[in-house]
Amino acid sequence: MLLDGHDPLNEFLIIAEALDDATRQLESVSDSPRLDAELLLARSLDVARSYLFAHPEEAMDTGAAKRFRDVVRKRIEGLPMAYITGEKEFWSMTLAVNPATLVPRPETETLVEQALMLIPRRAEMHVLDLGTGSGAIALAIARERPFCRVMATDRSADALSVARLNARRLLIPNIEFLAGSWIEPVAGRQFDLVVSNPPYVAAEDPHLAALLHEPAEALAAGADGLDAIREIASTAMSVLKPGGELLIEHGADQADDVATILLGNGWIDIGTARDLSGNARVSAARKPGPG
Repeated sequence: MLLDGHDPLNEFLIIAEALDDATRQLESVSDSPRLDAELLLARSLDVARSYLFAHPEEAMDTGAAKRFRDVVRKRIEGLPMAYITGEKEFWSMTLAVNPATLVPRPETETLVEQALMLIPRRAEMHVLDLGTGSGAIALAIARERPFCRVMATDRSADALSVARLNARRLLIPNIEFLAGSWIEPVAGRQFDLVVSNPPYVAAEDPHLAALLHEPAEALAAGADGLDAIREIASTAMSVLKPGGELLIEHGADQADDVATILLGNGWIDIGTARDLSGNARVSAARKPGPG
């Protein structure tokens, strides 16, 4: 249901008026209501966003008006923009996303940055991404370090279908996606670097209500949100070469707990990197041995 109980988009078909009305309706659900309205209308009209600015007084046909009304309603109901448009920008890549995958967040680029700092530009390293989802992290690393071999796992077949689609669209060949939980698909192999953005929200966290449309299994991880990180900390060392590195994204208030978990599992040289907002976002650790 729309916020004011009626649907003004039925009452006019003018681009400028439709944008103004949708912007007002989206103010309660979006931090960027005007941008959302423009992107949704451009998609409904199948035109570039710039077309809206050049033709504000143009009349819309009824089919486009209905498409616009429908997607605005979905956005008001809380569906993320990325699921409506079917894509999300991450690390200068346009990624396909759908409700089988998390929407990639800007803070996750911190994990990519930290990984690239550990991989010399022409290195031929083996990298593993655990719980890859849309493939965002693995694809960013594979594209930036084309001499590396990147493997990525996920237990969701639907998520892996999206990740493989993204690899094909982006023409990134040095990557392989494997079905299975965490390290299970790569047991017995050895990597130089393991990265992961696992679920890290507590199961009863009230913030989950705002993420209702995203896959719960990719968000929540037990009573304290740390179950997946415990699993990775206890198993990832078995697929790392001596001296190999582990990078894990986590919540802004979890760095101390993650460090304790890592120390308890024998990891050394533990440190934390902050995201652009200044939050402790990525913890790094090393497997004992050379390096």
